[in-house]
Amino acid sequence: MILEMKVPSPGESITEVEIATWLVEDGDYVEKDQAIAEVDSDKATLELPAEASGIITLKAEEGDAVAVGEVVCLIDTSAEKPGGESDSKEEKSTAKEEKKSEEPKKEETKVEAPAETKTYATGTASPAAKKILAEKSMSASDVKGSGKDGRITKEDAVNATPSMGTPTGGNRGSSRSKMSMLRRKVAERLVEAKNTTAMLTTFNEVDMSPIFKLREEYKETFKNKHGVGLGFMSFFTLAVVRALKMYPAVNSMIDGQEMISYDFCDISIAVSGPKGLMVPVIRNAENLSFRGVEAEVKRLAIRARDGQITVDEMTGGTFTISNGGVFGSMLSTPIINPPQSGILGMHNIVERPVAIDGHVEIRPIMYVALSYDHRIIDGKESVGFLVAVKEALENPTELLMNNDVRRALEL
Repeated sequence: MILEMKVPSPGESITEVEIATWLVEDGDYVEKDQAIAEVDSDKATLELPAEASGIITLKAEEGDAVAVGEVVCLIDTSAEKPGGESDSKEEKSTAKEEKKSEEPKKEETKVEAPAETKTYATGTASPAAKKILAEKSMSASDVKGSGKDGRITKEDAVNATPSMGTPTGGNRGSSRSKMSMLRRKVAERLVEAKNTTAMLTTFNEVDMSPIFKLREEYKETFKNKHGVGLGFMSFFTLAVVRALKMYPAVNSMIDGQEMISYDFCDISIAVSGPKGLMVPVIRNAENLSFRGVEAEVKRLAIRARDGQITVDEMTGGTFTISNGGVFGSMLSTPIINPPQSGILGMHNIVERPVAIDGHVEIRPIMYVALSYDHRIIDGKESVGFLVAVKEALENPTELLMNNDVRRALEL
């Protein structure tokens, strides 16, 4: 029986996928549920498991875009699993070698090349000139000869200087490869965001000293009890949730000529996966505690890293947090994740001199950036939102923990 394997639907809005890698070869015997291919959609990379055991016949090439429901391979379920395959391959190889050795050797006919006439054409360098040009990493074609018949003399080589931009023997190779469907979709969405939104970015700085002190005091107890670290993402996520409630326009989207505002906070977190940027979503972050946020961030990050993230886990989101600081970024203007209207960029934490009550002190400072769609978010709301985030991060005990740190951390 021949089984036709068709491309399953990864999600409602996805109509085609791309064959990223075949994990088997044409004619291989595959087991049921064995991963036979990796397919890229515009949201994630998924594995395609075999629906039955048998001999596989591939119907699509790597890099092909295939529609959902299209046949990509055939599986002959009536075929038996071959045995001693390696032995038969070795026998075939030995037979080929023996046959090759039995073939009579053709007599080689040697043809003597005509004697080369020694001439010095235009642009030919003398032996002394060649040595000097080699030391300068220059080619004879870069020098105009002044000798007989245009020959390059020693003096020509001595006076020659490489021009700016002239290749000097270094590696100048290049390669070309097709972008994955996920990478192409990310590119399309970034260009779309730049071209279709009135994007503007506002900046501020946050004194991270209070959070540093809390983490230093409670991080070991927190990790021992909950099995996850007390990182910065929980503080930022809960600070964003608080600010979104204060400025609901930032938690809104444009749909045609209407504005949709949400009474829940689905926070997208930008993470770097093996196939590129991925943005899984923390659902109903307004209902999560510090422990809940840290556990969900860890779960989603592991799934993204291992390539197990699903389309549903990356669909939706009402606001995005991007942490470029983990890569050392000091400051950036993050691009909105459409159709959302705002994205908060976190950056690296650097000790900087700041004025505190008329005195200069060294504090751990983080620059933060809010990019927003000016079509529905005014400057007053955007600045107010970012100031609200700053206030919560600089006074987390009062504004995020209700003056009860141990209860907020569930210790």
